[in-house]
Amino acid sequence: MNAPHPPDGTESPFKGKTGLKRLINAAGYSFDGFKAAFKHEDAFRQEAFLAIVLIPLAIYLGDTGIERALMIAAVLLVLMVELLNSAVEAAVDRISLDRHHLIKRAKDMGSAAVLIALVNVVAVWALVLLG
Repeated sequence: MNAPHPPDGTESPFKGKTGLKRLINAAGYSFDGFKAAFKHEDAFRQEAFLAIVLIPLAIYLGDTGIERALMIAAVLLVLMVELLNSAVEAAVDRISLDRHHLIKRAKDMGSAAVLIALVNVVAVWALVLLG
């Protein structure tokens, strides 16, 4: 999708939708993002399947609403961070597939963010279930 570049200081030509039309467009873009991630990203598929298992388990194992919410939020955070990591990787790959230290840095930082989110799941679940 090659959109014209707006003159400096102006908004994107895709901005400006309001109300229900904006919500419908946003929902469609989000759905497209989920489909793309599921189709092209092995890690997202694995984490999505993990979420399908862990979210019902959190509802079952949590004693209070707060425990359930914390456990579910930790799992959903992994999916959010993975989507952002995949978006960064796709954007960087669009710019160049060449090896470059800044590209490596961007991809490594995204990967580190996913790792922190996964460690967070383990920590939250351990504290809720064992604490």
